Amino acid sequence: MAAMPWEFFLPQTLAYIKILLYLCVRIPVKAKIMEKRFIVTIGREFGTGGRKIATELAQLLGVKLYDRQLLEPIREEHNLTQEEVDHIKAVKPSWWYENVSQDLYDEEEALVRELAEKESCVILGRTGFHIFRENERAFKVFLRADRAFRLDKVARRLNIDEESADKLIDKVDEARENFTKTFSGKTRYDARNYDLVLNVTGLDPLQVARFIAQCVQSR
Repeated sequence: MAAMPWEFFLPQTLAYIKILLYLCVRIPVKAKIMEKRFIVTIGREFGTGGRKIATELAQLLGVKLYDRQLLEPIREEHNLTQEEVDHIKAVKPSWWYENVSQDLYDEEEALVRELAEKESCVILGRTGFHIFRENERAFKVFLRADRAFRLDKVARRLNIDEESADKLIDKVDEARENFTKTFSGKTRYDARNYDLVLNVTGLDPLQVARFIAQCVQSR
């Protein structure tokens, strides 16, 4: 099992955030009209349920989630249908992070910036924290979870045994980290990249999304 550089994160801060999450579980969050445009970027470890959380968050805030759309340049480059894309992502999630050239990344970054200039949105992955590192409208989030929680979630979602899930988690996390270092020159595990780092172990995706929505709306 690969060691993760979590010395960047402050345990006391994470514990405090987790307490707040439990306290706000029953508080209904309703998307309210926000005068200024905003961007929420979400990075995550594999197996944290990040896509589900991002989907719930976008719905709560009443904005679009950009994830699959950002892969269009890659899909076109490899002449793949959307069905083939979905199959590859299910069978080999790390493939995307291993097949991006500088030109494709630059295209993707330009698209992300263009979308964010037009409307408020939630952006999942794709080094969003780096692209909007100097943007005051951006709220940057990273999701992590305990290994056992991730193992169980990945094994159940992909219908594989825990040994296979363990290897897959390492492979995808390594691919995402290499992708991040290649195109941003940073490690995604450095808490200084984010406004909020959450340990989502044992938490319901909607519960997490509500907490993030409250943070965004209170800025």
